[in-house]
Amino acid sequence: MMKLIPKLNPNGWDEMFSSKGVRSSYRNVLHTLQNLSPENLEQKQKQAADFFMNQGITFTVYSDDNQGIERIFPFDIIPRIITQKDWNEVELGIVQRLKALNLFLEDVYNEQLIIKEGVIPASLISSCPHYIQEVHGIKLPHNIHIHIAGIDLIRGAKGEFYVLEDNLRCPSGVSYMLENREITKRIFPEMLTSNHVSMVGNYPMILHNILVSMSPRHISNPNVVLLTPGVYNSAYYEHTFLARQMGVPLVEGRDLVVNNNNVYMKTTSGLQQVDVIYRRLDDDYLDPLVFKPESALGVPGLISAYKMGNVALVNAVGNGVADDKAVYAYVPDMIKYYLNEEPILKNVPTYQMENKEERELVFADMGNMVIKETNQSGGYGMIMGNKASDEELENGKKAILANPRNFIAQPIIQLSTVPCLIDGELKLRHVDLRPYALFGPDGVKIVPGGLTRVALTEGSLVVNSSQGGGSKDTWIIE
Repeated sequence: MMKLIPKLNPNGWDEMFSSKGVRSSYRNVLHTLQNLSPENLEQKQKQAADFFMNQGITFTVYSDDNQGIERIFPFDIIPRIITQKDWNEVELGIVQRLKALNLFLEDVYNEQLIIKEGVIPASLISSCPHYIQEVHGIKLPHNIHIHIAGIDLIRGAKGEFYVLEDNLRCPSGVSYMLENREITKRIFPEMLTSNHVSMVGNYPMILHNILVSMSPRHISNPNVVLLTPGVYNSAYYEHTFLARQMGVPLVEGRDLVVNNNNVYMKTTSGLQQVDVIYRRLDDDYLDPLVFKPESALGVPGLISAYKMGNVALVNAVGNGVADDKAVYAYVPDMIKYYLNEEPILKNVPTYQMENKEERELVFADMGNMVIKETNQSGGYGMIMGNKASDEELENGKKAILANPRNFIAQPIIQLSTVPCLIDGELKLRHVDLRPYALFGPDGVKIVPGGLTRVALTEGSLVVNSSQGGGSKDTWIIE
């Protein structure tokens, strides 16, 4: 029998256990686990690790000297379960949020009414490094800027969901969500079936349909490619996986050429016109004629073809202005302004360091705050006040004072916990959730699940794989 350690966090929410015992959604799973011997569970954990190793499911962690270390993505075999009732609220909240964020991007690159009417300060947009003047006024197919989003959610002390971050540029991790499900099918096939878990495997098909629908040429079989920075990128495994699943060519910048404001792919039978590029390359590297001249990853002339409407880029260029962490604080205002609705999913309370009063509040309580750089991702550029030394807090204050626009602060929220199988025992670890939403002409579609990321270090609230986190399969059940 497996040893259970439901020592609950008094300040947080546990997904499997409540003060009254095991939550009903987890009873079947726990019953199955308890009937397995420790040796059997260990064998399943090893089977999962071998699967990830054999599939080459890896990510790259960069050390202080910028050396990339290839690692197998850690996977915990015990699923994270969310009830259909809770999921319905998540789904409605994400759909609402994406509609508002998309309207904001359309507005901010055209009429800028939200600025003119004083809802968002002009200085906030003009000082954003990801606001791209070069695409101002561009007309996009179906006016969609955010085709693919990975919205990071956490659960508060009462189980309520909060949006922690909007990832609207090149969100990653969806291949892990899909591969997590594949390994669960292998190690727990009966458990998956008997719990009536919602399917996630149709994600590549939905994505491919949306990419095809963005084609500027109205032809029956438009050419779609996936543009990768190459084999040294930390998410290269995902790029190859998605290209293979969708049946589209995986290309690098050197495989594409622009002629007469049209984009072509070099093939053995000559040049082939490209209609849609699913790019996994940041804006700055897309076109050396417009952005970084030294970039060897992009395609000279690509932005010119894009502005002429001869090629679609997914996601759109310039989306970074909508997932800037300082702009994040205004998303509830966007929802009210564009949709005339109250936000379904709440933001985490956010303090703008440009605001002197808010800054002083944060400085007086830094031990209970997380300080974030507004344009960093992957858990980098972050100070966890409760873990930081006096010197780190002091350096954080100096950095904020030197460039307040570059920082926000949020109260440290106890993420919810989920039991993980560690050394043959169930131990509680903190998690977040990244559902993936796809926005096409027919609206927003969200596959029921997402990537649950786990802070595998005891007590840690940092779930990013680059910071030692792992993941779980996420089940949505009736």
